[in-house]
Amino acid sequence: MQILTVRHLFQSFHFKVLTPEIDSSLIPISSSDVNRMALPLTGFFAHFDNERIQVFGNVESEYIGLMKPEDKERIFDQVCRFRVPAFIFSRNLKPDEVLLRKCKEYGIPCAVSPQPTGDLTSELTRWLKTQLAPRISIHGVLVDVYGEGVLILGDSGVGKSEAALELIKRGHRLVADDVVEIRKVSEVSLIGRAPSITKHFIELRGIGIIDVKALFGAECVKDVEPIDLVIKLEEWDKNKDYDRLGMDEKYTEFLGVQVVCNTLPIRPGRNIALICETAAVNRRQKKMGYNAAQALYDRVTKNMMNSAEEHEEEKKFEKQINERRMIGEELNLQVKDKILGHLETIDLSDVPAHYGQLERSDFQMETDSADSDQMG
Repeated sequence: MQILTVRHLFQSFHFKVLTPEIDSSLIPISSSDVNRMALPLTGFFAHFDNERIQVFGNVESEYIGLMKPEDKERIFDQVCRFRVPAFIFSRNLKPDEVLLRKCKEYGIPCAVSPQPTGDLTSELTRWLKTQLAPRISIHGVLVDVYGEGVLILGDSGVGKSEAALELIKRGHRLVADDVVEIRKVSEVSLIGRAPSITKHFIELRGIGIIDVKALFGAECVKDVEPIDLVIKLEEWDKNKDYDRLGMDEKYTEFLGVQVVCNTLPIRPGRNIALICETAAVNRRQKKMGYNAAQALYDRVTKNMMNSAEEHEEEKKFEKQINERRMIGEELNLQVKDKILGHLETIDLSDVPAHYGQLERSDFQMETDSADSDQMG
């Protein structure tokens, strides 16, 4: 369980502490919500959550100024007996003297912030939810690739740190190596960071520990990063079917939050850093509304539909051509019969069969004689 104290809160927000004699490092905070002191100032304490930080704004301060001294004693004593973690006044408002005296009496820290009440409560809620978020630690590498938090998982020695080092050389930023702390900051989002001990360090087999920040510069590291994509590295298995289209997203779960997960098989010669980089850009495109696999599917589907339509049109045209040919042949036969029926023909029954042959023989003899005279 994460232990968060009031002192840590005051130091993180640089609040002005009005009760320095109270050791706020001994007061834990267990709720990520804050409460405005409204109805409790009237004496209505039903459903009052005493685990929350109590915030005073203009409205509460104005109402306190209108309260009678005996009401202040009674109400403030009752509020402080709930042992709330702390009181915080916004807009540098000065707390009432009776409330300060009761805070010191019951050991409740009191501080002042210059922020407006709305901004203060929002910032406190966001910070407390992050600090008190459920968390786990896993074995992996977290890298910021083009603004996408890529969590690289896999068995020990598969090449996670080497891939992270290559990504750093390509201009991306390391968040955590070997151990990644994952926090659930909302129902749909996770953030990752490195433990303070291993922050900015990478372990490389055969070389040892290297300090990325000292070796490559501060621009190559990052403290916290949302987790947008998980990449699992595993040895190539020829009997396993790997996704080749990416139509259906696969997910993995951390702390009840689903995160998109890609499985990459490792083979000699594959550039894992380049593949991780491409996977991050592809994930970014999908978040922006473009899915390459879906675009290809739509293109293929459209092409198949167009081919089917063209095939139907070809069949229609072929049918029209056949019908036109049949009509033409039928009409030509009809016209031919009409023409042949009106033409006069010669009766060749009385012509000798050798008539034409004799004429051709005489013509050939005359031609041969003329050729002989010319040669002579």
